[in-house]
Amino acid sequence: MSGADAEGDDMMCCAACGTAEVDGIKLKKCTACYLARYCSVECQKDHRPKHKKECKKRAAELRDEILFKQPQSNHLGDCPICFLPLQYDR
Repeated sequence: MSGADAEGDDMMCCAACGTAEVDGIKLKKCTACYLARYCSVECQKDHRPKHKKECKKRAAELRDEILFKQPQSNHLGDCPICFLPLQYDR
């Protein structure tokens, strides 16, 4: 990544031209990977060839996180395999 790449939430500047986010300029995130930010559609189009490979990789990671996310257990005694409530011995 070069200094102009803004592929991280800590850097708030356009990935293509390096324009910083200030009061008058609102940067838009890449809708696939949410990492790169752009000040205009032209910058997004210009930067796309450089960003495409990393974008596809991150988008696949995000998709996998959503697909394989474990459901929240709402009962403390759920079976870790089938998620059915376990009976307690008294």
